[in-house]
Amino acid sequence: MNNPTLKEIASQLGISITTVSKALKGYADVSPLTKKAVINLAKQLNYTPNSFAVNLRTKESKTIGLIIPTLVHDFFSIVIKGVLAEAEKRDYLVIILQSNEKLAFEKKQIELLLNKRVDGILMSLSNETDDFKHLNTIISHGTPLVLFDKIAKLVNCSKVSINDRKAAYDAVCYLINKGYKKIAHFRGSYTPQNSIDRFLGYKKALEDNNIQYDSSLVYLCDHNADFQDGYENAKKVIAEHPEIDAIFAITDLVAFGIIKYFNETGISIPNQIAVLGFSNWFMSSIVTPKLSTINQPGFEIGKQSAIILFDEIKLKRHNAPIVFKSIEIETHIIEREST
Repeated sequence: MNNPTLKEIASQLGISITTVSKALKGYADVSPLTKKAVINLAKQLNYTPNSFAVNLRTKESKTIGLIIPTLVHDFFSIVIKGVLAEAEKRDYLVIILQSNEKLAFEKKQIELLLNKRVDGILMSLSNETDDFKHLNTIISHGTPLVLFDKIAKLVNCSKVSINDRKAAYDAVCYLINKGYKKIAHFRGSYTPQNSIDRFLGYKKALEDNNIQYDSSLVYLCDHNADFQDGYENAKKVIAEHPEIDAIFAITDLVAFGIIKYFNETGISIPNQIAVLGFSNWFMSSIVTPKLSTINQPGFEIGKQSAIILFDEIKLKRHNAPIVFKSIEIETHIIEREST
């Protein structure tokens, strides 16, 4: 059965379409008796508003886009919960897309979202994103854009992130203060800003504690910083540097791979080698040994990113000036058995 229209309701009640519309919206200039009649008939006919027509009138789609690099990461699933919580409060639909850490996918998804006329876009960049023309296309299109987690400092928009350099610095200083001196770093690829900053934080912590930086103790995770990277690099570092006493991993997922290899080969954690992760995944508290890590509050990052985006959408609606924000979410070390 087709969805009934305002015209059909008006015709059955012998009133104008305008009166029906006002009654359904609760306007004060419609009598209580007429409102009741309209609402009762609308319910009886299973009437639902034509959202497409409403969107045409308001020039809003009541939809935002969310592009994340991967769903494998527990962190991003928690970010999504934070975004959805804020969207639900505002009756917004969220289109969730995954770039799979590919720049080409990211570009196509932006084009798709702009063609869908979303009211705003939230993004965490892929590991391959090394130019930002597609991001500037969003901005030139007049669509509000908020970057989170993996951001581009040169793009003129609002951003929500942690201080990756400070978090990594604190993590390595923590290991040094625990007595570890020969600390390897399993780093991410060379493009993402958070990967760069975590490496720089690692390096600075060594220097500030009078420990000579050794580039041979830095291992690249070139499978998008996943479990396999941790496992394979753990094998390499033991073969090449059996003297190491700690590893700082760019993500918990990498750290899980390290733990898997060490458990298989009988390397005692933390007695022989300590392992420190980054993000505080759910699995971090249930692996053996439980993983010490940096808490990266994904829900808060998603929530704050969405709040900023919805504020900018509202400002745009009223033709008000938008002042871009850069929000930094606090992190802290969670000490568990692996250190």
